[in-house]
Amino acid sequence: MEPTAPTGDQVRQAPKVLLHDHLDGGLRPATVLELAREVGHTLPEGSDTDAATLGRWFAEAADSGSLVRYLETFDHTVGVMQTGPAITRVARECVEDLAADGVVYAEIRYAPEQHVSAGLTLDEVVAAVREGFEQGTAAAEAAGHRIVVRQLLTAMRHQARSMEIAELAVAWRDRGVAGFDIAGAEAGYPPTRHLDAFEYLQRENAHFTIHAGEAFGLPSIWQALQWCGADRLGHGVRIVDDITVHDDGSVELGRLAQYVRDKRIPLEMCPASNIQTGAAASIAEHPIGLLTKLRFRVTVNTDNRLMSGTSMTAEMSSLVEAFDYGLADLRWFTINAMKSAFLPFDERLAIIDGVIKPGYAALGV
Repeated sequence: MEPTAPTGDQVRQAPKVLLHDHLDGGLRPATVLELAREVGHTLPEGSDTDAATLGRWFAEAADSGSLVRYLETFDHTVGVMQTGPAITRVARECVEDLAADGVVYAEIRYAPEQHVSAGLTLDEVVAAVREGFEQGTAAAEAAGHRIVVRQLLTAMRHQARSMEIAELAVAWRDRGVAGFDIAGAEAGYPPTRHLDAFEYLQRENAHFTIHAGEAFGLPSIWQALQWCGADRLGHGVRIVDDITVHDDGSVELGRLAQYVRDKRIPLEMCPASNIQTGAAASIAEHPIGLLTKLRFRVTVNTDNRLMSGTSMTAEMSSLVEAFDYGLADLRWFTINAMKSAFLPFDERLAIIDGVIKPGYAALGV
């Protein structure tokens, strides 16, 4: 640990890597407002007067302690993302916002099946996102920010389109799609319901992550890893249930926790949203502190920047305050994430050695 905590400006300037961020959870409130008026989407009463009011509504509605209630806020972001131009705009602004926050690599996930109600095909949705990412990357570069962005295609675990989305991810994997994911309410919808999709992805040498161990416990994590073969765990906070801290301070890992640590399985931790959904009581009590101390492959992420009113700078700053982390710790989180990215090895290494390490060196680490 450094003797002096990093300043807010230092955290903002530090290179960051983001593996778990939902496209439909990161819209600018002003954009939601404008698009809703364009397409005639009805926003909650009283929230549609101005961007600031709408932004507060999202934060308050998401801050319920319930994952199910948290997910309801997406009705209004997905609702305004049903045309190609709207999706491209949202994707472009996403990249611009992340680049301005110091993110140098990001994997942005979304469920194509949720954006076809106005007639778009799944391929048209992916193409619209790709166009937006390309526009955003060019705009960021013009503003002096280097960023690489890839898509993760998500299937909803309560639906039955996972094989179709898995095939879509494979079809687009050389055109900006890095991998596959399943998301949605965990309880009652185990990942094994989509086993055929995961087996297909494995046969195709494709990468995938699974939302597991957030609202549901160890069985969800165990199934994601041992039945489905996930490369990474989306959230995975409940792995702490398999760790015992004794009164004398000694720590005992159960077999699943030991496996996760030994195999260096990346944990896509999202502190702010975990508190909102009730997966953690506070930042200071978040399992990320213990898991970091035990040197699990911990990464720091935003999940849904709009709903949580957060950013990578805000997430890392909250950890600095709660756990007295220094820049060396933030560098460790960042390299963990880049090592875990669904990007070819040489490209990961180029970002670590050519961007992340020099960026932190310039800050004195």
